[in-house]
This record gives sequence, C-alpha cells and structure tokens, in this order.
Amino acid sequence: METSRRNAIKKLVTAAAIGSLSETASAATPHKGFLPNGNISQSVCRWCYESTPYEDFLKEIKNIGYTAVDLVDVKDFPLIKKHGLTCSMVSISSSEWGITKGWNKVENHAGLIKWYTYLIDQAALAGYKNVICFSGNRDESMNDDEGLENCIEGLSKILAYATKKKVTLVMELLNSKVNHKGYMCDSTDWGTELVRMLDSERFKLLYDIYHMQIMEGDIIRTIEENHMYFGHYHTGGNPGRAEIDETQELNYPAIMKAIAKTGFKGFVGQEFIPKNPDKMGSLKKAFELCDV
Repeated sequence: METSRRNAIKKLVTAAAIGSLSETASAATPHKGFLPNGNISQSVCRWCYESTPYEDFLKEIKNIGYTAVDLVDVKDFPLIKKHGLTCSMVSISSSEWGITKGWNKVENHAGLIKWYTYLIDQAALAGYKNVICFSGNRDESMNDDEGLENCIEGLSKILAYATKKKVTLVMELLNSKVNHKGYMCDSTDWGTELVRMLDSERFKLLYDIYHMQIMEGDIIRTIEENHMYFGHYHTGGNPGRAEIDETQELNYPAIMKAIAKTGFKGFVGQEFIPKNPDKMGSLKKAFELCDV
C-alpha cells in the first residue's frame, strides 16, 4: 500500500514538473500559437532589411505576426500579395521625386500630379489605402509659410482624385537636424496646419516617432493632442535609429498604449535598423513590445 502511494505521488510530481516546463517553453516562444492583443496593427519597412532576400523577409515577418509591409514599390505588389500580406504604405517608387523634391515648390506640381495620379491608380487597383508623400526641402528663396501655401496649392489639385479612388496621401514628418537637412515638414505644428488647411479626409500625416523625438520630444502629449491628424506611425530607436528596446531613450510600450487609447485603426510601421546580427529576433522583440 505504501509503495503504491509513493508511486502515485511520484507520478503527480512528474506531471507537475512537465506542466511547469511546458509553460516555461510556451513563454519563451510566444509566437508558436501566439495570439496578439490586436490593439496595434504592425507592419515592417522593407528598406531596413534589404540584405535579406525579399521572399525570405516576407515569410519571416509573417511568421512573427506582422500583417503588412511598409513603403512598398509598385513593382513589388504581386510579391506582397503572393505571401498573404498587405501594403500599409505605398512608396513613392521614383528616382525623380522624393524627400528633397516635393510639393513645396510650384515648379514640381505638374510632374508630381502626373506621378501621383499613377500611384493612386496603382494603389486603388491593388486595394491599398495609403501613399506616402513629402514636402520637399527648403531653400534660401522660400520661407516656411510660402512652402505651406505651395503645398496647399499643389495637393489641392490631386486630392479630389485621391478621394474618388479612396486613397489617402500621407506626408511624413522627418527631422532636419540629423538625417534630412533642409526638409520642410519637420514640425508637428507645420504639418498639422497643412492638414487643417487642406481639410480633406484623404490627407494625413505620418508621425515618425524617431524623427519627432529628435526635433521636438514630448511624444505622448503630441499624440494625445494631434492624433486626429495622424494617419500612420513609424518607430525607431533614438539615438541611432536602432532597436526600440531598453538600449535607447523612448518607452515604446507606453507610446503604443497612448496610440491605442486614441482609437487609432491604422498601422504602426517598424522602421528601425537593427544592430543585432539576428535581425528577425529584433523584429520579433519589437512586435512584442508594441503589442500592448
């Protein structure tokens, strides 16, 4: 009788140990059967991982839990669809137009209108909702007020078409202190004034947290007060634009909670450049940090 009792206890202890080990293993590998909270939709900017073959990259990010790719060239739409992912932001896909040459100069408008008509058409055909755009750089002959007026004039000519096609143009806020010297749309105040003046549901800002930390700081308060003007977000560690973890100065879980609290239904695009050789490991950790 005593031997049978000891054997029964041994079985119970063994079962408990196995259960404990099972829980530990599950916690260590949360993406096997992992269900994200879903309060933040996350995507990944392809350009940060160009050393990884495109198809391998798509398979990896989908396995982590990302549902979209950010800043996708039109030519890559079929590849994104092949892997069951969506495009959260269409790239400008042009060597002629871009960050330094944008809507703040009247001489650019005719060419930009022609190009953005094409981008809007391609996005609409693919079922994608957002196309990125840029203010362009300042020069000595133009102040910010004039640049603002020029952006209003040019964008007004394309927004009716974007509205018809149900595509949103999203202008990115970038820092002019470190990465993009001379860029005009480098402050929340300038960007939100442009949104207000255009007064279109099809024009929003891309609030890049990394860039605006450099220019302004006060990230959470800015999001709380201006979220209605933001159609998209980008991440990035500061300083250095590396991983968004404890090695840098931004508290991303707190920032994501602030974004979720606003009721935001768009995408947050991971746009950091990993220092860790295990780049996909960094992306997995970032996914977990932002899954609030």
